[in-house]
Amino acid sequence: MRKIKLFVLTAVASVLMSACGTTSTVPISGRKHTLLVSDAQVLSLSNQQYSEIMQKATLSTNTTNTAMVKRVGQKLATAVETYLKANGAAAEVQNFAWEFNLVKSDEANAFCMPGGKIVVYEGILPYTQDEASLAIVLGHEIAHAVAKHSAEQMSKQIRQQYGTQILGSVLNSAVGSGVGDLAATVAQQGFSFANLKYSRDNETEADHIGLIFAAMAGYDPQAAIPFWQRMSAGKQSTSDILSSHPSDAKRIAALQKQMPEALKYYEAAKPAVTTRSTTTAKKTTTTKKKTTTTRR
Repeated sequence: MRKIKLFVLTAVASVLMSACGTTSTVPISGRKHTLLVSDAQVLSLSNQQYSEIMQKATLSTNTTNTAMVKRVGQKLATAVETYLKANGAAAEVQNFAWEFNLVKSDEANAFCMPGGKIVVYEGILPYTQDEASLAIVLGHEIAHAVAKHSAEQMSKQIRQQYGTQILGSVLNSAVGSGVGDLAATVAQQGFSFANLKYSRDNETEADHIGLIFAAMAGYDPQAAIPFWQRMSAGKQSTSDILSSHPSDAKRIAALQKQMPEALKYYEAAKPAVTTRSTTTAKKTTTTKKKTTTTRR
């Protein structure tokens, strides 16, 4: 009898949690997920944490590299917003207030907060080596934000908390304002966007979406393969079963399979870049001709 009651209560709680959530589709991958936290809740927490992080961080004094990070980042942001607007997700654009920072740290890493706040550590630049590879890194981080992986992980924790509640308290939280309260509880327990470990599925999805974003911005997606080869050099090959990230070998293999799709976006982005370059060249030539005529 107890087992039957527990089964029924678990089933009811599951239905109520699903009803409280919002189902959305991840761009590019087309995967659907149900989120139990709103954009407003996530952005509020993200902005607070970002301010705290930047107060403690030391910005890079390398003006060339800093300019490169901002340049590549902004090209990606423009491409992402253009894609979202063209694919029925214009409302999502308002959630992004892009910032790109290069900070002093030997760590080979980068992260993007929900809302488009991106931090790149100097330690990753020896591995990127060029703008196309940097675009692969930034594209991956931006993909986490666009796919709302942080909200997905928060929702996962909320579901786990629901699972530990007892009988009526679970149901009362589900039908009342419990979702917001539990989201706040998750935050109070030390949820950190900067140090968030996504699942292997999230990481693989971010690799895929980020590859496409880089290609959309006019960067050769093929740079992803040598970049990840450099990142994996010298590392001992281990199983990814207990890791939140796929192994480097699996990551590279997946990117190679996705390359034909990414190259289509890259080829489509080329005409726009070429047109802008040609226009600039024509203007320069015209100016030179006028200058020559004046001298005569």
